[in-house]
Amino acid sequence: METLRTPDDRFADLSGYGFSPNYADISDQDGGTLRVHYLDEGPADAAPILLMHGEPSWCYLYRKMIPGLVAAGHRIIAPDLVGFGRSDKPTEQSDYTYARHVAWMNELLIDHLNLSGATFFGQDWGGLVGLRVVLANPDRFDRIVVGNTGLPTGDGPLSEAFMEWQKFSQTTPVFDVGFLLNSATVGDLTEGEVAAYNAPFPDDTYKAGARIFPSLVPTTPDDPEAGANQAAWKVLSAWEKPFITCFSDGDPVTAGGEKIFQAKVPGAAGQPHQIMKGGGHFLQEDVAPDLVRLLTEVIN
Repeated sequence: METLRTPDDRFADLSGYGFSPNYADISDQDGGTLRVHYLDEGPADAAPILLMHGEPSWCYLYRKMIPGLVAAGHRIIAPDLVGFGRSDKPTEQSDYTYARHVAWMNELLIDHLNLSGATFFGQDWGGLVGLRVVLANPDRFDRIVVGNTGLPTGDGPLSEAFMEWQKFSQTTPVFDVGFLLNSATVGDLTEGEVAAYNAPFPDDTYKAGARIFPSLVPTTPDDPEAGANQAAWKVLSAWEKPFITCFSDGDPVTAGGEKIFQAKVPGAAGQPHQIMKGGGHFLQEDVAPDLVRLLTEVIN
């Protein structure tokens, strides 16, 4: 497996981002190793909050939330998925599979970081990958919070907006990550913030993971990962620990997805579910203080 590593100087002086990098070497599932980046902020002995990003973002997405959560006494773990942020980037789209993403994050979070007593928050692919890790290790997590994400099995249709996005990702000649992030928020990102989202990708050779990710979402029952997601749903259907949804009111891709979780997860009963007003797909950009408040309240 051939990989690229974004030069460190691409991450110098990013707007609103002053966190120190942490790295771990994990198996690339192909006989080699990958260097994966993660943030580890706050007191080391505190119960961790795991924040997982989706596509085509990276842990920069959580820069507005991390200070408030740390100030409340929490330890924050925010990894960059393989192919994103400061993590290594395999160069071929065929190097990326849903199963590999789950295995990569499982090795980092469970084998390397040994998380336990954790709260999980995932959005977009952070939910698709992170929920699989959580549900494979349910004893290590005390609660789940999800926003603008899902765990599709291919049995039902996905939104028209998602299907259009999936097609766009494979056909557009220009895949401008910063532009895409800005297009999926309610408020406008600054020029510096757009540049920060583009920072991991010096050119198109670094974007194999970003390009292929939408195509890895199970959309038919015969998808390679449909069965694994069905198995994860069996664990979710018995999940009695707190499960909270906080989907946006302005995300056409995942609109209504919270209802599936609320109907099927026992632990969702009686929880303070919220529709985040004024939030786009990347609600971490639009309503960060509201998310900090929600996480702090459900943990305390």
